[in-house]
Amino acid sequence: MTQFSYHISHEQFPPRDLLDFVRHAETAGFDAAFSSDHLQPWASSQGHSGFAWAWLGAALQATERLSFGVISVPGGWRYSPVVLAQAIATLGQMFPGRLPWVAFGSGQAMNEAATGQPWPDKAERNARLREGTELVRTLLAGETVTHHGRVSAAGARIWSRPEQPTRLVGAATSEATAEWLGSWADGLLTVGSRPATLKRIIEAFRQGGGEGKPVYLKVDLSWAASEAEALRQAHDQWRFNLLGSDVNWELRTPEQFEAAARFVRPEDMREAVLISADPTCHAERLAECAELGFESIDLHQVGTDQRGFIDTFGEKVLPALWR
Repeated sequence: MTQFSYHISHEQFPPRDLLDFVRHAETAGFDAAFSSDHLQPWASSQGHSGFAWAWLGAALQATERLSFGVISVPGGWRYSPVVLAQAIATLGQMFPGRLPWVAFGSGQAMNEAATGQPWPDKAERNARLREGTELVRTLLAGETVTHHGRVSAAGARIWSRPEQPTRLVGAATSEATAEWLGSWADGLLTVGSRPATLKRIIEAFRQGGGEGKPVYLKVDLSWAASEAEALRQAHDQWRFNLLGSDVNWELRTPEQFEAAARFVRPEDMREAVLISADPTCHAERLAECAELGFESIDLHQVGTDQRGFIDTFGEKVLPALWR
């Protein structure tokens, strides 16, 4: 049965509030939680960006049954793969079975380029993604690693490791990237809510070597008390993600995202965000997505009413999906 997780959006809310939200999500019946890992918000109006790895330790301690996931970048900018491996291992050792998977992507300049290192093209970033992931995998297996390449390690070893391994999942929004990930990642994370598009991405992953590996989904949605308010909040909070991946990966500051998104219209938001005031509409689309075989579907309420969303979906959406 597909799990449904509550999305931890560090770009939109302060860490203290997110801790309260995730406790509330556990009480409301969510199965899991999935965390972003940003240095900066998409827009200065969002105004937050807590440190995901510190927050995860607090959240795992503050909840009892939720499993957690997080998306990060192992390419050697903000995090050395050695540091990421130690963070994953420590959380896994402290909270057995509750960090079953971590997603890795190739990164965005707004988060990674702030370290002052050169920001390469997509092909080079993908190469660093794979190399960094393999380093993390080797370290989590308990090996001592010396490697000098795009990312490096010298006599690195992780001493405190969990008994249960953590899957290292690749993130993809295109069929080409999904197919490439199939040969080496432990699973696939993708984004969207259109079943036909998602089916093609899953098929590409399977064709690339991902047969039998788990697939995960993040759904950006906007729920509010009225259709007009749901649309307004989607545009206010999430229009910065309609710019296209090439732009998203290259812009460096929230101010640049705000400028680039100034011509995005409210009606454009339906291309990328599932917008409805009707819980039944959300339940029906999520059920269609679940039929594609996702192990977990992350529900990201892009609007600001997080408690209302948690209560409404806990009462009206999740029970319909579990039938």
